[in-house]
Amino acid sequence: MRISDVLRVKGSTVITVTPDTTVRDLLAVLADHRIGAVVVSRDGATVDGIASERDIVRALAAQGDAVLAGPVAAIQTTDVHSLGTDARLEDVMRLMTDRRIRHLPVMHESRLVGIVTIGDVVKSRIDELESDQAALTHYIAGDR
Repeated sequence: MRISDVLRVKGSTVITVTPDTTVRDLLAVLADHRIGAVVVSRDGATVDGIASERDIVRALAAQGDAVLAGPVAAIQTTDVHSLGTDARLEDVMRLMTDRRIRHLPVMHESRLVGIVTIGDVVKSRIDELESDQAALTHYIAGDR
């Protein structure tokens, strides 16, 4: 299974904020969309960073609530790993596990086309395993 298959089921909507968005406004975006991270992008097509709940918590612990009035650019993660639509699910699982990443932007020809989360990957893998199990059960039972 490829990431393009995951996006086909999940959809390709990506919530983004600009680097100058305040952290307070970022919190509202996360809450409104019930998500844990957003892509930070000047133009909605490139990736400048990712801002997650973890980034906010770390900044609050280090700087106090004054961070809420500051820009997302001050707290975002800029060392962002991304992947292409042709990436295999197994490779994505390995990357997420090895790098402890929960959100990965998906790029196609240097353009942001989606985002996958660890939850998306787990759901896809479970669906794949259930499909395999059903096929084997039907084969063994003689339901060809």
